[in-house]
Amino acid sequence: MERFHLSPWALEKIEEYEKLFKYFGIKPFSEVLGELAKITEPHMLMRRGIVFGHRDFEKVINALRRHEKFAILTGLMPSGRMHFGHKMLIDQVIYYQKLGAEIFIVIADAEAYAVRRLSRKEIVSSAIDEYIANYLALGLSTKNLHIYFQTNYRTEYYRLIQLFSRKVTMSELRAIYGEDLEPGKIIAVFTQLADILHPQLPEFGGFKTVLVPVGADQDPHLRLSRDVADRFSELGFERPAATYHKLMTGLDGGKMSSSRPESYIALTDPIDVAAKKIMKSLTGGRATAKEQRELGGQPEKCPVFEMLSYHLVKDDRELRRIYEDCKSGKLLCGECKLRAKELLIKFLEEHQKRLSKVRDLARQIVEVPSF
Repeated sequence: MERFHLSPWALEKIEEYEKLFKYFGIKPFSEVLGELAKITEPHMLMRRGIVFGHRDFEKVINALRRHEKFAILTGLMPSGRMHFGHKMLIDQVIYYQKLGAEIFIVIADAEAYAVRRLSRKEIVSSAIDEYIANYLALGLSTKNLHIYFQTNYRTEYYRLIQLFSRKVTMSELRAIYGEDLEPGKIIAVFTQLADILHPQLPEFGGFKTVLVPVGADQDPHLRLSRDVADRFSELGFERPAATYHKLMTGLDGGKMSSSRPESYIALTDPIDVAAKKIMKSLTGGRATAKEQRELGGQPEKCPVFEMLSYHLVKDDRELRRIYEDCKSGKLLCGECKLRAKELLIKFLEEHQKRLSKVRDLARQIVEVPSF
């Protein structure tokens, strides 16, 4: 029997997202898109199938329909630089915030220290100056916003880590995460369970509808958190909902990752550096211009087209035209890259101006651990 494994710590690309429906019970987001559209305009990542799956998103739709409170829980790994692969997550968070959601952002400094082996100074600087500042520049509001470090939070949160460890076995952890489970990873798992479920506690607002938008590689945490919620139903926990988005392809064709600078464009890259990166990117083009005109391009395999569809082209009709021109061979890769470069430069110039204005605010709204 074929086996399919997901790891939140691996660098491998996910090639076939449809397998997640078969192996892990994730449902297609297309099934709920129409109901969401009756209430509000779906985010462009939803309309374009980039947000492709969900668990219990009906809970969010019901909360919106009934004007009930709901919360978004998301996290950041404070290592490396914030790139466009990270941006697509915070774009979704901002979308929900505008719909009235309470936002909880966990800075996974405990995991960064134990698993990534980063210094405390590196972690704090990356979290605030690289991530939170960029979030604010992208449009995240300080209203209904809670940001915390895993090592600097409240007693009720830490109590959950201890309680949850009682009803999860090592064999279960190995089945979900694989055999390579060093102590730091085990602690990180239980800490993430507390992250995901704690907004439901009365001390944190008692949000019974909690949505966790994640990349597909983070599903192991969601599966375990939903099982643990069932096991601790006497504490009032309900299963958190989740949405799943595709992971961006790196500019070099691999998985986009902060640990591989050649794979990404950072939101703080100098404009000329970013422009060179997009022009050097791999594409879904053919070996020659003649072959491309005859056979057409392959935008579904193209990192440049992903930049356009995930971030730079807001109009669905314009994106469809680019896609069709590529598939027909009318649009060559050089022309497409030049257009992508223009849009990228425009975005980064505007974003980096906003970023310079919110850096002080980022330092003011986050309570930094004392050690």
